[in-house]
Amino acid sequence: MQPISFARSFLSKGLSKSVGRASVASMVLQPAILIGVLGCTISANAQAAVEASTNNNPTNGLQLISLNADEIADENDADNLSNIADMLDVADEPDDSIDSVPDESALTDDADDIDTDIPAEVAQVSLNAISPETLKTFVAVVDLVRRQYVDAVNDEELFSNAMSGMLTKLDSHAEFLDAEAYENLRAFTEGDVGDIGIKVNYRPEAGYWVVTEVIDDSPADKKGIAVGDYLHQVDEFKLDEGRQVNDVEQLLTGIAGTQVDIITSKAGRRKHTTTLQRNNSHPQIVETKLVDGIAIVKLPAFQNNSLEKLLEGLINLNAPISGILLDMRDNPGGVLTSAVSVASLFMDDTDVVQVQARQNKSRVLSTQGDAILKPLPLVVLQNRYSASAAEVLASSLQAQKRATIIGEVSYGKGSVQSVIPLNDEQAVKLTVANYMTAAGKQIDEIGVEPDVTLSGSENTWEQQALELVKARALDSGIRFVRKNATKE
Repeated sequence: MQPISFARSFLSKGLSKSVGRASVASMVLQPAILIGVLGCTISANAQAAVEASTNNNPTNGLQLISLNADEIADENDADNLSNIADMLDVADEPDDSIDSVPDESALTDDADDIDTDIPAEVAQVSLNAISPETLKTFVAVVDLVRRQYVDAVNDEELFSNAMSGMLTKLDSHAEFLDAEAYENLRAFTEGDVGDIGIKVNYRPEAGYWVVTEVIDDSPADKKGIAVGDYLHQVDEFKLDEGRQVNDVEQLLTGIAGTQVDIITSKAGRRKHTTTLQRNNSHPQIVETKLVDGIAIVKLPAFQNNSLEKLLEGLINLNAPISGILLDMRDNPGGVLTSAVSVASLFMDDTDVVQVQARQNKSRVLSTQGDAILKPLPLVVLQNRYSASAAEVLASSLQAQKRATIIGEVSYGKGSVQSVIPLNDEQAVKLTVANYMTAAGKQIDEIGVEPDVTLSGSENTWEQQALELVKARALDSGIRFVRKNATKE
């Protein structure tokens, strides 16, 4: 089983002053992909995906056309995109700056390669430090549950729950992944997000959010959530009449395989907390449309094919583009290297993000290749649910004054976790690193402050952002075509 590395959570107070530098292209020692939701970033082994993309890449051989000349640019011109296939391959290649650190070297399958050294700060603690009384108490609790709990529970379930409890007590993002959650987490790298399988609406007469639909055999259904239940809270977010349906849907949705805590009740009864995994997965689509010469790109998450899908969308517009509106509202993050690759479309030779593990100096991930969209004015639209890798991209574009960020303050999440396989069907997700902006600014619990703040109904935000891009649009646009189309 190949490793997955995951990032999501809280940023540490500071990074080492000693900074290592690595480009996306150079990180190919141990295949990995980075992912995130509401502050998540995951790395997953995906060498097969890289090879498949190389052999069957739908965007091989693209060329930019400058409409100033009304003809195809010469193959030797600066607008030539003969290296676009390489850029797309790089987008799918892993970022080993995360997995190369000692803490994460245990992500390999080969037991001989696993780092079993005890960290220096705990090396002096004897493994016998766990008192016999503690072990005796643990066994006694297991035995008590076996004999007295209202429903029969087998030992496998008890010990699985014990492992989950141990991890979730570390931080809110560490968890034990069962077979379904582990598989969904891996599937996210190809474009899947997940939810728990319910729909809710606010009922004024009851004064609560009420479950109106439960999908059969969904995670919620399996845990006994039923139509008519009141939904009071999702993770740390309490629900009231001020929330919108989109707010609640976004809170329940995230990277396929990750977990969420919900507080529910039967009408008039005691509240109950349930931990669910987002295993009701469904694909995400990068939507692209053209309005008055402006390409509006809705980027819902960062997967290992996001760059390819973004470029495909621009090609399929089949029209000149004079500016871009990148809509990252509700984008929970995702593949961190994908965000860096998207940044590479707009900026060249630019630091994007710092990553800091416990035992290693900071590493800086930078853009690489030709910034083929650099001539186009760019506006980024975000909201309070834009998180993690989305915040990395927005903060980088903002710091370089490459884009205007509009909307509201983003979510504010920034830590890296490794998903460490235990066997073919189970894994542990553990926080192993933190990240912040390339300038060293903290993202976690702060977020990215927009250049232009929007308020009121989000239904009007796209039009406001569109007007801002139009004011800066090129007099004549540029467009993507396939090279073979220029030979006809």
